[in-house]
Amino acid sequence: MLPKYKRILLKLSGEALSSKTADPFDPIIIEQYANEIKTVTDVGVQVALVIGGGNIYRGLNESETGIERAHGDYMGMLATMINGMALQAMLEKVGVFTRLQSAIKMEQIAEPYIRRKAMRHLEKGRVVIFGAGTGNPYFTTDTAGSLRAIEIKAEVILKGTRVDGIYTADPEKEPTATRFEKISFQECLTRNLKVMDMTAFTLCMENNLPIIVFDMNKPGNLLKVVEGMNVGTLVTQE
Repeated sequence: MLPKYKRILLKLSGEALSSKTADPFDPIIIEQYANEIKTVTDVGVQVALVIGGGNIYRGLNESETGIERAHGDYMGMLATMINGMALQAMLEKVGVFTRLQSAIKMEQIAEPYIRRKAMRHLEKGRVVIFGAGTGNPYFTTDTAGSLRAIEIKAEVILKGTRVDGIYTADPEKEPTATRFEKISFQECLTRNLKVMDMTAFTLCMENNLPIIVFDMNKPGNLLKVVEGMNVGTLVTQE
């Protein structure tokens, strides 16, 4: 089957990479993700990645830690680079060519983020991992994902989570919650559904960039999504 999307941005949370113990990395999960990504690059899909840093560092309360917000956000950006390097290593282990780009200069380990260069890598079939968020404090990796997706002209943002879409309520707390197959940006706002943080969500809405929320941990789901199958929840203008 031909893929529905030619160029995607896959947004993953840092917590998704962690093990059930205190270890910030679970090599089994990271290898599973790398193989999932390989299945879509093998059919010609261009893949960009943004990964959070929550498995290593989450912003903490300034009054409790003494770490001010901006300083803590920069610490979080460094955490995303560590995750990017981990996934880069595993992708290359399974035979996928990659480039890691950083919004903060780190010449020894990553290229600087250059939009046109990133697009050229994608055209050559390389997976591009965008690290260090937007390079600015006060912006989440969700926002970084939305911004980079718009910049590189991705057709869709795929938000890989541990749930299989957007529900009327939290399905882990409300067993009667029902899943949406498709929902508009406006209805998400009306229902106050937390798909992404508001800055990231607004960027997608204003630039008419669809979002698909799906379960990344189910083998084969990523390929099904890029083939246009009914997996997860599609968020569009209509």
